[in-house]
Amino acid sequence: MKTINTINPGTMRSNAIKVLGLLAATAVFTSCDNDDDISAENEEEVITTVEYTLTSTTDANNIVVFTSVDADGEGPLAPVETVTGTLMASTVYDGSIKFLNELESPAEDITVEVAEEDDEHEVFYIDSIADVAIAKVDTDANGNPNGLPF
Repeated sequence: MKTINTINPGTMRSNAIKVLGLLAATAVFTSCDNDDDISAENEEEVITTVEYTLTSTTDANNIVVFTSVDADGEGPLAPVETVTGTLMASTVYDGSIKFLNELESPAEDITVEVAEEDDEHEVFYIDSIADVAIAKVDTDANGNPNGLPF
């Protein structure tokens, strides 16, 4: 994995928002089930919140969290995106992603189902910022990447 070599403080927040926007737009699941029984429908999950957490591998207190919350699900309101923490230059981060349905009470952690059905799901990331690389570190029983930790 590459380290972040330089980050211009003036554009750091802008880049963080771009990363969050890309993640919200590209955190995609795919289903690759080859079962011949297509009569059983797989109910789609509602995901209202995506949390993308980065923790420095050298400083456990250096945590950056990108959050996208779409409080009304498929309703007309746009997602609200926030960033807490500061990305540091020349730092390697361990990452994780979490999916929640906060329309349920209590909130349903969709990440649990994604992990349990790891042979049916994969999270995709786009790393379009220079000197940033994202590497998936988990695989399903078939050796295919999942992308929950990265």
